[in-house]
Amino acid sequence: MSDHQPSAPLAVQVASLPDNPGVYQFYDAKEQLLYVGKAKNLKKRVSSYFAKQSHNGKTRVMVSKIALIRHIVVKTESDALLLENSMIKQHQPRYNVLLKDDKTYPYICIKNEAFPRVFATRRRFDDGSKYFGPYTSMKTVKTLLELIRSVYPLRSCNYDLSQEKIKQKNYKLCLEYHIGNCSGPCQNLQTERVYDRQIEAIEAIIKGNIRPSLQVLEERMHDLAESLEFEKAQSVKEKILILKAYQAKSTVVNTKITEVDVFSILDDGSHAYVNYLQVHEGAVVMSNTFEFKKQLDEREEEVLSLAIIQLRERYNSDSKTLFLPFAVEVAEGLKVEVPKVGDKKSLVDLSLRNAKFYRQDRLKQMKVIDPDRHANRILQQMKIDLRLSEVPVHIECFDNSNFQGTNAASACVVFKNAKPSKADYRKFTIKNVQGPNDFASMEEVVYRRYRRLLEEGEDLPQLIVIDGGKGQLSSALKSLELLGLRGKIAIIGIAKRLEEIYFPGDSVPLYLDKRSETLKVIQQLRNEAHRFSLKFHRQKRSAVALESELVQIEGIGSKTADKLLMHFKSVTRIKQARLEELIEVVSRSQATTVYDFFQNK
Repeated sequence: MSDHQPSAPLAVQVASLPDNPGVYQFYDAKEQLLYVGKAKNLKKRVSSYFAKQSHNGKTRVMVSKIALIRHIVVKTESDALLLENSMIKQHQPRYNVLLKDDKTYPYICIKNEAFPRVFATRRRFDDGSKYFGPYTSMKTVKTLLELIRSVYPLRSCNYDLSQEKIKQKNYKLCLEYHIGNCSGPCQNLQTERVYDRQIEAIEAIIKGNIRPSLQVLEERMHDLAESLEFEKAQSVKEKILILKAYQAKSTVVNTKITEVDVFSILDDGSHAYVNYLQVHEGAVVMSNTFEFKKQLDEREEEVLSLAIIQLRERYNSDSKTLFLPFAVEVAEGLKVEVPKVGDKKSLVDLSLRNAKFYRQDRLKQMKVIDPDRHANRILQQMKIDLRLSEVPVHIECFDNSNFQGTNAASACVVFKNAKPSKADYRKFTIKNVQGPNDFASMEEVVYRRYRRLLEEGEDLPQLIVIDGGKGQLSSALKSLELLGLRGKIAIIGIAKRLEEIYFPGDSVPLYLDKRSETLKVIQQLRNEAHRFSLKFHRQKRSAVALESELVQIEGIGSKTADKLLMHFKSVTRIKQARLEELIEVVSRSQATTVYDFFQNK
């Protein structure tokens, strides 16, 4: 079993993108990440890069280098924005720096200095300072800073507070100290060790771990309430609510879930698709789906267990916790969780959603790039699912239609290489059955169809599908037996109610997975046969209805009626026709009879 992930032409990759919100990533021919972007609609946004001719020079250069497009699907545009930011911070793609104007996004900076300042900025410098962001709005940054300063007194001056300067006593206590916003480190009233502990707590708030800070705020609120300072207590309460709102849950970022690997698997029988999400510090920083070709009939558990080993090794993961859809064997020292509800389950669902979209992309690309391979893969799977002795390249399906026993009609539709072959479709008017007898009608048309193929030396199908349950299947089998074809052609019946698949001589039906391509092909055959049969039945009913009105005219027979209908297409047009127009189609006497009948009427 080996992973297989060839890249399709760009046009095919773009065409197969979903119309969902998410994040897209552009890679060059060496699979170096060029750009990460967010989109409300992935297909429309990525298509715009290749459709527009008015891009600036840098964008054109980037687009010319794109060889591979990957994407991650999320629930909302807001989630896409959060995921985009975390991926840009993690990977720092070249063209995000060149093309994306990061100055429009605010950051929170913890300055690399003694007694670090904490402030908002739109500029980043490579000076060893810590930058958190970018954030989508300055309001969020200001709210965070306000909350931080309400809990921890910080200096706001730009003095050099090295120990030498402090010892020289060059600074005086300012207003910020006197109103309680600063603890006076410039006068050595606060040690650097205590101050650094505050900075660690502030980093935790920025990263989303607000529990310690919430405890401090709640204690302060209770103290103020006990001191009867209700206005101040209310102000602190409002800050608690804002801080809790900042911690709102998201499928992309959840501050309680850190350093986790998330895996999911989608199995279609011949291939398995494993999605791998990396979660660091509460944010998804990487998502990739890999296709595994199954050599044997390996179980999902076996494939997923092997994929976990290979992918963790490939990405040098040291996470100790795995979120999985079901338990599997893993290396010693790893903790496996199979979440059923909540945010952890949302991450597993997100992973599975990306695996599904990847599989859809691969199937779409395969249809365009190599339709024969795509059809052969489906037919090989049908052979396995239906326990056939040979690949069903040629399939025929039968369906009957009648209305209260009248105008009975049947149809045979033909699929070759898993696609409709409309030139081979056949219609049957029931000749030997009186009344609404679906079983006898099926017996007649199956016999007529294959007697003719045998007489003309035409190729027989590898599979016959009968629209109906055990009764219709038994009727078709009688005809095959009369023709000496029983056992030479595989035949099945499909019952509509629960989509049961019936085999000859087997009382227990087969239930295929609703998502299986085998069932989808059988359903397509059944629906096409039903459509074609119903269309023919309606044509017959319509023709009989029209003809019956004309043959009511004394002296006009069915052949004359057929001629008129074939020429004028409807009785209404015949009624409106001039005598000369009728004479062009039938004899003068017949035309006069019809003309006079409708004029007098």
